[in-house]
Amino acid sequence: MALWGGRFDGKVDPLMEAFNASIGFDKRMFAEDIRGSQAQARALAKQGIITEAERDTLVSGLDQVLAEWQAGKFTIVHTDEDIHTANERRLGELVGSVAGKLHTGRSRNDQVATDMRLWVRDAGTKLVGHLKELIKVLVTRAENELDVLMPGYTHLQRAQPIRWSHLLLSYAWSFHADALRLQSFLDRNNLSPLGAGALAGNPFNIDRNFLAQDLGFSGVLPNSLYAVSDRDFAAELLFCSSLTMIHISRLAEDLIIYSSAEFAFVTLADAYSTGSSLMPQKKNSDSLELLRGKSGRVFGDMAGFMMTYKGTPSTYNKDLQEDKEPMFDAVDTLTGSLQIAAGVISTLKVKAANMKSALSADMLATDLAEYLVRKGVPFRETHHVAGHAVKLAEDRGTSIDKLSLDDLKGLHPKFESDVMDVWSFEKSVDSRNAIGGTSRKTVLAQIEELKKFAS
Repeated sequence: MALWGGRFDGKVDPLMEAFNASIGFDKRMFAEDIRGSQAQARALAKQGIITEAERDTLVSGLDQVLAEWQAGKFTIVHTDEDIHTANERRLGELVGSVAGKLHTGRSRNDQVATDMRLWVRDAGTKLVGHLKELIKVLVTRAENELDVLMPGYTHLQRAQPIRWSHLLLSYAWSFHADALRLQSFLDRNNLSPLGAGALAGNPFNIDRNFLAQDLGFSGVLPNSLYAVSDRDFAAELLFCSSLTMIHISRLAEDLIIYSSAEFAFVTLADAYSTGSSLMPQKKNSDSLELLRGKSGRVFGDMAGFMMTYKGTPSTYNKDLQEDKEPMFDAVDTLTGSLQIAAGVISTLKVKAANMKSALSADMLATDLAEYLVRKGVPFRETHHVAGHAVKLAEDRGTSIDKLSLDDLKGLHPKFESDVMDVWSFEKSVDSRNAIGGTSRKTVLAQIEELKKFAS
């Protein structure tokens, strides 16, 4: 029997019944729903609304319902339109009419908001754990391949030499930001809506702080209208998930480019690659392409929900039933993506020799300008001098490091014999030793900081 059925005499269209039901997806919140109901029973007993014996019966009966779900033995019937209906129906079958007292002063409006917040708290905590594992993989790889040098790119053009480790850590810092953002979100949203009723509050003086403490919340939502209608936490989780997927997608894009024959900087392990049905020589980076593609899926989850959420008037509206599927899908997709990304990074092969051979002397033109800066020449002037050196080398069909000392002196009198020390990729990299730079010292400092965070 439907929880709302007393008002209605006519039969509901079977199509509408199916259209209205959410049990097919919100059943995954079975544990959260039971936990909230057990807290409700304890709060009712605390106010003397039910006896302690009735409380114990309800709590024990809900434990049995939970055990059935966990064992895969819970049977959903056609009248179970949602997880709340299903659990209360089964509780009544197990403990009798006392089950009808459980919903005293409670609405499915505050019940579902509570279930979702409990689910989000657990899911978000697990996502932070997966982010830290990915950071560990990136940091381990960076530490083990500290001395591998490669071209750094801007506009996909060779720019300056950097450490391969520095690139890996740039993504580790993105995921570090994602983890901090997610943890901040979890801390700020750890508030309880339970006890808000349908919209106007609870008439039985239920101790909402007791309910919040029982469920591990840090406090209560202070307005009953807000408590039942707020889904900012769902939107924010979807945003956090979308931004993390963007970072995964950008990492995937770099590795797709670097694994191509034109670059040949890395090779993916067979476990994360596929072949072609036509061309036997092909090794496709499907894992990375899927990671890149799934970022669009998660962003779509967020965009779709935001379009639904924007049109809802105050308190609860059935539109909000559309909050769960995108949230579940985004979390599931992100969870899998973080684990796949960690697997790809930990198993790929780095072709250090190819990376080094891709370094070219023109990438040290900035170092040439900086040489003159150290001689007291203004940078704007040294930039032009270095540009003239690049042009002179191009006109002669040679590389900039092949210019003689006399050639360079012809461009500026401050050039001396020690200028030839500029043509070292290792020295160039290690000269970038301010905090955040690509020198050995600064990269090691980043590694230690990220290790501490992810431990």
